Amino acid sequence: MGLFDSSPRSVRLDDSRPLRVSAPGRPWSMWSDGFGVLATRALQVIIVGVVAIAAILGLLQLTIVTIPTLLALIIASAAAPLMSWMRRRGLPALAATLITLFAFLALLTGVSWLVAWAVRDQWDELAASAVSGFESLLDWVQTLPITIDQAQLDAWIATATDFVTSAQFGSGALAGVSAVANFLTGLVLLITTLFFFLKDGPQMWEFLLRPFRGEHYDRAVRIGAKTVQTFGSYLRGTAAVAAVDAIGILIGLLILNVPLAVPLAVLVFLLAFIPIVGATVAGILAALVALVAHGWVVALIVVGIVVLVNQLEGNFLQPFLMGRSMKLHAFVVLIALTVGTVLGGIVGAVLAVPLTAAAWGIMQVWDGPATPVRWARKKPAVEERVDVVAAEVR
Repeated sequence: MGLFDSSPRSVRLDDSRPLRVSAPGRPWSMWSDGFGVLATRALQVIIVGVVAIAAILGLLQLTIVTIPTLLALIIASAAAPLMSWMRRRGLPALAATLITLFAFLALLTGVSWLVAWAVRDQWDELAASAVSGFESLLDWVQTLPITIDQAQLDAWIATATDFVTSAQFGSGALAGVSAVANFLTGLVLLITTLFFFLKDGPQMWEFLLRPFRGEHYDRAVRIGAKTVQTFGSYLRGTAAVAAVDAIGILIGLLILNVPLAVPLAVLVFLLAFIPIVGATVAGILAALVALVAHGWVVALIVVGIVVLVNQLEGNFLQPFLMGRSMKLHAFVVLIALTVGTVLGGIVGAVLAVPLTAAAWGIMQVWDGPATPVRWARKKPAVEERVDVVAAEVR
């Protein structure tokens, strides 16, 4: 055989069939070097990415189903300790489920009624303040160095009026009616799904685990338990922090006699479920209402109250109520919020952080109860590695 012969060769081992060895230069040998491994990994990433994008697009087409189901799962996870406590006390599963579900519905109905009552009771006062504020804004515009005469203002107002009475605005109103119908449908599905999650959640999860065996079964059990724990801790902790924020801001608004104090406090509570961005938006809305009703000084005081409450929340309440296990880096939170908002709007922004926290929690128990996935494990300190090498040399 020549020195540069590249033809396939056969090597015979003891008492075995010939083993065919491929010479370099063959097409399949190109996947065995470093660049071939890189190409293989890139192809795997592309395939996984395409499958993930297809799954996400499919779920986005069924948001009226997926979003209520996710919300029901998060609420059921938060209520899991209460359900376990009632079942340990001998209460039947159906009775415990009905008690929890009726408590949730009563809370939701009470908050909605409180907001509607406050808006109806103070709407006339706020409308009068808004008209006065708008007139003051027009007077201030007249003092600007830019010349804006009354004819231009009348033209802008007429343009806005034409838009409100146009077919485009009418189609938007119809879209709003459709959105309300979808909301009611999703609410009914949420309540129904929540009922079954509360009553038969453990049995449903055990049914999904039937195909798994051995180590894979143990891993699936850990994933389920960690997901429920993460969702529950997130919702309970965020609700507690949001309630404290809402009460603090409500007290400040009532002292300053700002209109719609109760609806604004409820809005603060709801927007607290959107980290970083929610508190800013709630503060801006409260300051705008104070500006319209009482002027700049009160608006600045409201901003100061919002900043003070948010600082107390971030430095004391969140670490105490939610713990370090739920703490995500601000960069991760911002990226998750951006992706969630692009994919699912406001609801996507609300769901983005708990889903990200659950994914990170799953990684932390992938290889064991306290053993993260291999690439997420902390590297040993440099000093420890030096000591190990020195000990091996000795």
